[in-house]
Amino acid sequence: MEDIADRTTGTRADPAALLAARMELGLVGHAALVERLLIALLTDGHVLIEGAPGLAKTRSVRRLAEGVEGSFSRIQCTPDLMPSDVTGTQIYRQDSGTMDFLPGPVFHNLVLVDEINRAPPKVQSALLEAMGEGQVTAGGQTRALPDPFMVIATQNPLEQEGTFPLPEAQLDRFLMHVMLDLPDEAAEMEILDLVEAELRSHAGREAPTLDHATLAAMQEDVLQVHLSPALKQYIVALVMATRRANETIDVTDRIRHAVSPRGTLALASSARARAWLHGRDYAVPEDVAALAPDVLCHRMAPTWRAQAEGHTARTILSEILAGVAPL
Repeated sequence: MEDIADRTTGTRADPAALLAARMELGLVGHAALVERLLIALLTDGHVLIEGAPGLAKTRSVRRLAEGVEGSFSRIQCTPDLMPSDVTGTQIYRQDSGTMDFLPGPVFHNLVLVDEINRAPPKVQSALLEAMGEGQVTAGGQTRALPDPFMVIATQNPLEQEGTFPLPEAQLDRFLMHVMLDLPDEAAEMEILDLVEAELRSHAGREAPTLDHATLAAMQEDVLQVHLSPALKQYIVALVMATRRANETIDVTDRIRHAVSPRGTLALASSARARAWLHGRDYAVPEDVAALAPDVLCHRMAPTWRAQAEGHTARTILSEILAGVAPL
């Protein structure tokens, strides 16, 4: 199937294709990541990107922020971060004798939460409300966040020092969890050439290619993408396979936390967005199968015994995908 960035003219996804092409110009080997960031943008979702340091996680978010109209902020997570550092705080105005609210960095359209798995639980709780409800409660008052609002978080692999697993409730708020691998030799050479070329050039920052009105229209188009009853049944069957055995596969003895209904809804909306990005007004099983690992795996947890035997959520889901056929 052709890449989004290859279709910059002649289809209704032109604005998205232009944005994808612009992002990929500054990223090497991350076409799948670009597609998933656009899917989240089109579905009002949030994305968790995991990979070792130096894999352009932060760079990819900045490329997206440069291409979309709106404000951008970055939160660098550390163990001593406080919820007020994220949501904002009340300050006393001595001249007027009043308390005013100073908004935190979460009050922006696109928020990068860097190394989220280094943040303490209280910060996670503050982000949970912002991501789940699009609002922040501080100083006894609830304040709405900007529209559109999107959180893209990065995290380092859990094996690294100073990292902690995110709670299930926090993970469930992310539409997708994207895993990045180290590049191969050819991609490594492309990265070297790209960075050297950027260091030599002095080009100014380009204007955003996607404004809020266009984005809203695109999101409305995505909602009109058709999901057939058979495809809906396929989505449900994949999710149900994480909860109970069926006639073709039984992995429930290796799963201690199955996918919730939010995972079903996320997979359906993501499939719609992927279909639209590829120029179709209907989703197909390939859309579901391509996105299922990034949409479902962070919503399921293997048992301790399964982990000891070398199973991960992604290896278990690969068995489910092989054992559950589309209708």
